[in-house]
Amino acid sequence: MTSEQISQFETKIIIRNIEQKDFGQIIELQKICFPNMKPWQIDQMESHTRIFPEGQICVEIDGEIIGSCSSLIVNFDHYVEQHTYAEITDKGYIRNHNPRGENLYGMEVMVHPEYRRMKIGRRLYEARKRLAEKLNLKSIIVGGRIPGYHNYSDKMSPREYAEEVLQQNIYDPVLTFQMMNGFTLKRILINYLPDDEESEHFAALLEWNNIDYKPYISKIHYKQSFPVRVCVIQYMLKKIDSFEEFATQCEHYVDVASDYKSDFAVFPENISMQLLSFLEERSPSLAIRKLSTFTDQYIELFTEFAVKYNVNIIGGSHFVENNNRLYNVAHLFRRDGSIEQQYKLHISPNERRWWGINGGMQLEVFDTDCGKISIQLGSDIEFPEISRIVAEEGAQMIFVPFCTEDRQTFLRVKYCAQARAIENQVFVVTSGTVGNLTHVDNVDIQYAQSGIYTPADFSFPRDGIAGECSENTETVIMAEVDLEVLQRYRKSNDVLTFRDRRTDIYSLQIRS
Repeated sequence: MTSEQISQFETKIIIRNIEQKDFGQIIELQKICFPNMKPWQIDQMESHTRIFPEGQICVEIDGEIIGSCSSLIVNFDHYVEQHTYAEITDKGYIRNHNPRGENLYGMEVMVHPEYRRMKIGRRLYEARKRLAEKLNLKSIIVGGRIPGYHNYSDKMSPREYAEEVLQQNIYDPVLTFQMMNGFTLKRILINYLPDDEESEHFAALLEWNNIDYKPYISKIHYKQSFPVRVCVIQYMLKKIDSFEEFATQCEHYVDVASDYKSDFAVFPENISMQLLSFLEERSPSLAIRKLSTFTDQYIELFTEFAVKYNVNIIGGSHFVENNNRLYNVAHLFRRDGSIEQQYKLHISPNERRWWGINGGMQLEVFDTDCGKISIQLGSDIEFPEISRIVAEEGAQMIFVPFCTEDRQTFLRVKYCAQARAIENQVFVVTSGTVGNLTHVDNVDIQYAQSGIYTPADFSFPRDGIAGECSENTETVIMAEVDLEVLQRYRKSNDVLTFRDRRTDIYSLQIRS
């Protein structure tokens, strides 16, 4: 038989990286494999192949995509134990992919039902293992579905179900397969994937360890630096006659931050209170209600500045009305045009008495192009539990917009900010208001000295201060902090106030 005659019997199986031309086929494959779950969107897949093309793998037979897997790299110890699928995958966009991470995280594996006896899944898992070995990654971690659990949920807990699968007393199409491929069970995840009804929203966290992993020992294996430039605006509250004047004053400082190629421009708490100087409302509670009507203009203004000047802006805070309740809200305006919010959690007696402000209920950690950050408004920094929680969730920088009227109040913010930097081995940036609004009740005097604070050790400035403004002066200060130095410091053998916590005798949890 000639080679031409033989070729008619050949089936060509190709394992390769996913390309843009494959997106349509993969989305259709998802609909077949997971009919009750939302498939990838085109923009999510574009993000995968742009950010980490090596981690997106497919199996092709005679031009047809019949299987695929998607992955990203993380430092898994930066995430809380009970993470969700949305958190670990950045809502499916993998913008949190860390090329310097130690763990390959598997987002998805799927095989067309008609090809499931051809070891296609095993080929994909082997491709992942080869990738982990090639990149010298410590392990592969997956949050595995347990689709058979709904048949047993009235008889046993998810953990008991997983143990029965491990003992081969129960067959689960996903968990059994993963265990046969060398993965070990670490824990059960709760509320992992909201639309996974078969698993009743549980998942099994599994890990495969790369036995050829070579830990990085020499400093030459580290990236030399990851500098982040921060511009702190010590903003003066002074009388203005229009929103346009407010916009001009803010734009001036964003322009300054941009001129010096800052990654972040940080405004103080209650910055929009300056608008009260022309609203002519003497009742504090009614004045704040009027102020909240500027929310759309405030958001549009800072979003425009962030994009126009290519700088991430911590826009101080603004009072927002939701369901007839008022909140003090900080906004992160990313330079890509996206926006995040952090509600102030701990409301001061003044805010409650004068303005009727309510406390928020959610504590957030935000991904940026310069690492994970947290925003804590004013007195929030005085509660150490908050900073500990965000540090455990991977925050490397905490931004503290504040507004204080006297030296004693200011010093509480400053000393607590420095304490949080030392306790959690993070950078803490404070930004306060100065000046006087003599005709606006409860905003008539201000006291501030804004600063950029670091842990206190040999790797950082001698006094733990990267930069500090002059007291009570309208000014800016800029400094660079190095996230790579921070990462090395967190792993060093010196003072480890974050790593060496006695979690065997105490722990901290947040109630959602």
